Amino acid sequence: MDFAGPISFVIVSSIFIKGLYKKWIPLFKKSFTFDSIDPKSIIIKKTAEFVKKELHEAEGGHDWWHTQRVWSLAKKINETERGDFLTVELGSLLHDVADYKFHDGNEETGPAKATEFLSSLNVDESIINHIRRIISNISFKGGNEIQSFRSIELDIIQDADRLDAMGAIGIARAFNYGGYKGRELYNPDILPVLNMTKEQYKTSSAPTINHFYEKLLLLKELMNTPTGKAMAIKRHRFMEAFLKEFFDEWEI
Repeated sequence: MDFAGPISFVIVSSIFIKGLYKKWIPLFKKSFTFDSIDPKSIIIKKTAEFVKKELHEAEGGHDWWHTQRVWSLAKKINETERGDFLTVELGSLLHDVADYKFHDGNEETGPAKATEFLSSLNVDESIINHIRRIISNISFKGGNEIQSFRSIELDIIQDADRLDAMGAIGIARAFNYGGYKGRELYNPDILPVLNMTKEQYKTSSAPTINHFYEKLLLLKELMNTPTGKAMAIKRHRFMEAFLKEFFDEWEI
């Protein structure tokens, strides 16, 4: 029996298939890189990397882990509140990239740094301007400042940021920052100052327990979105329980 014909066919077919593989597989892989599939995801990824680097040695209450929690909370809230997902993700990632508390009180450092970075990624100018305004308006600043700008995306990110200032995490952050600034835990002779002005809030050096009454316990009623309001209830109750236990122990 002559096998020359079938063998030749197999050899030719094998060569042909290998040729196709070498020619088309690289093109296929190139066509389906992460960049080409979802450029917005690449922008978000690069932003996360940038912020993580910027906050590498930041104070523990305002470091990368705080930003990551706010980012996660904002995405969770946005599942029901339906803001623009790119703005929510970039805004939450960049909201504390240069907090004024660590930049001599300068409130323009953060927005400027975020603008410069996003411009380097060729992000749409309207999104950059929106995020700049979010960063400028997100902080508590005494709670009596009238926000000059509102949007659903700001509401979502602000709720996420406020949630991270509440509950067990909020308590830990408050005392970490108080320790960082060398503040007393509590002093019965120094009463909380309610309804502070922006400047009073920014320059306060009161004991950490006062911060609960001057800000943290006020946040539940300042939440913006229905989702944020619902999420704040448990964290608020935890802080109330903590304070009760704290004062019970203080008085022994």
